[in-house]
Amino acid sequence: MLPRLPHLIALIVGGLVACTTAPATQPPARSEIAMKSIHIDGTFDVKVAPQTADNEPAKNSGLMRLSIDKHYSGELEATGQGEMLASGDGGQSGAYVALEKVTGTLQGKPGSFVLMHHAVLNQGTPENWKVTVVRDSGDGELAGLAGEMTIRIADGKHYYGFDFTLP
Repeated sequence: MLPRLPHLIALIVGGLVACTTAPATQPPARSEIAMKSIHIDGTFDVKVAPQTADNEPAKNSGLMRLSIDKHYSGELEATGQGEMLASGDGGQSGAYVALEKVTGTLQGKPGSFVLMHHAVLNQGTPENWKVTVVRDSGDGELAGLAGEMTIRIADGKHYYGFDFTLP
């Protein structure tokens, strides 16, 4: 990786020089053009299953390791598979982190991407619950996907809201 460092520095410096010397009439670069954020809503089913810790430090941590198996419906028609680490009593207090690979179609565009989850449960109420698309994880027609998902659970049913941009 280090041999590429001079090349990277040259690109950054060259880019800064180009930005400071470009004529005022030059159109903005594609990355500078604001992309329109899209919002969709849908439902999902999820199965979470306990997994066995596979090494001594993991066994000694007391953390729960769980597999995630989801099916999304709506404008996101996809499956999601991943792993979760959780702590706490499972009801009133605790926290979780997870990575989930989502594969399917988003508004008819095929591909996959990775979601990163984290939340804290405080006396039964989720706090700081965030689900974010991992930068540069999109592939297929979902390459360049960025965004955040919200999760809501009501009457035993799971709902998602997804705000995203695609180039």
